Amino acid sequence: MSVAAGVASRPHIYLFWDNSNIFVPAKYVAQRREGGFAERDVRIHFRNMYQLAVAGRPLAKAVAVGSVPPEFRKLWDRLQKETGIQIELYERGRSSGTEQAVDEALQVHMLRTLHDVQPPQVAVLLSGDGAGYVSGAGFHADLERMHKAGWGIEVISWDMVCNNALREWARNVGVYVRLEDHYNSVTFLEGIRAPLALSLTHRQYSTPKGAAGAQSPAPAEVQT
Repeated sequence: MSVAAGVASRPHIYLFWDNSNIFVPAKYVAQRREGGFAERDVRIHFRNMYQLAVAGRPLAKAVAVGSVPPEFRKLWDRLQKETGIQIELYERGRSSGTEQAVDEALQVHMLRTLHDVQPPQVAVLLSGDGAGYVSGAGFHADLERMHKAGWGIEVISWDMVCNNALREWARNVGVYVRLEDHYNSVTFLEGIRAPLALSLTHRQYSTPKGAAGAQSPAPAEVQT
């Protein structure tokens, strides 16, 4: 796949969203910040999370993966309705209750993108999962492959659960975004607290290797 000419000054975004690594830690952050029943009532505001990741730039591809216990069906329907991104759902293991093939499915999309897309663009990962790196597998290893090929790299994660090596590497080669800094915009409490408008004033951006010029600025504030 070839990206249209002229993107050197306006790279396209390829978004890879590991929903479990975003939603589950949000419960822990909510409990610490708001107490009470926040862990039970917290929800991800998908539109603001999506806009934080894309940040006003042209989007070429966005894919989210997760599991499909019945109680999450409405969650996934809302994500697709609010963002329009491609969603892939996998059943949880019957015996363990854990997700099967979810991470691997997202990694396949990353590697296909690396293989198919020229010139390099910007990969945005919504996850802090660094598992598998030592053996050359996992999100961190695949992001390194993309970076070596010239891709811009951005990692967006809850800082309290982000893999330390992944966090420091992202800071060194690209951009790392702490979700805690946007907590009140990317989450809400069902029936209790609405999300605030999303501010992108301090949002940093990565560029592909050799890209000419700086990124065009994103809107300073996104209304919800």
